[in-house]
Amino acid sequence: MFDPGADREDAAGLPGSRGEHLLQAAYGTQDRANRFYRDQVLPRLNAEMVTFVGRMEMAFIGTADARGECDSTFRAGPPGFLHVIDEQRIAYPEYRGNGVLASLGNISENPHVAMLMIDFVEDLIGLHVNGRARIVEDAELRAQVSGLPHEVERGRKPERWVVVHVEEAYVHCRKHIPRMQPVARTRDWGTDDSRRKGGDYFGVRAAADKAAGKSAGKRS
Repeated sequence: MFDPGADREDAAGLPGSRGEHLLQAAYGTQDRANRFYRDQVLPRLNAEMVTFVGRMEMAFIGTADARGECDSTFRAGPPGFLHVIDEQRIAYPEYRGNGVLASLGNISENPHVAMLMIDFVEDLIGLHVNGRARIVEDAELRAQVSGLPHEVERGRKPERWVVVHVEEAYVHCRKHIPRMQPVARTRDWGTDDSRRKGGDYFGVRAAADKAAGKSAGKRS
């Protein structure tokens, strides 16, 4: 019987978590997992990964706070907005947004981050990067790193950067990645207009306003 408290003596030095190693033992997938670890997982970016990151226009970012409460977000920009400092470090910009700072707040409590970059257009392949992040103000990082773009897109200037120290980098297979075709679109850069940003697309504020109106009507 599978004992969730048991440890794998041969798991030392393997990538991944203790939990995944325990489940590999429970479900009999150790051989497949070990082949993947051996053949595909690196503790750094190789030259092909550096090139891949440099041409990406989007990334999905996963973070969690100190209690393990998770958040996922999306970052996008022109090729090069994900700046590879070296084989161990990727930096991405943070701009003025909605002021919530969910991802940065999580990183301030728990530095572990997961990045997923997918090429939906050409090669239909993805790259996972897991590591530890730190928040660096724009001026501070520019003093340390040459070549950072000053205006990543449409005059938008980064307020700060997230620098990710790579601990694991590995492929995401193309089997279920759909092919997409980029098309031109109009963007309302810098607007605070909720309608143009799609900020109430799901009707949350409208429903709250409606409920507040009904409540006020009952009191009057």
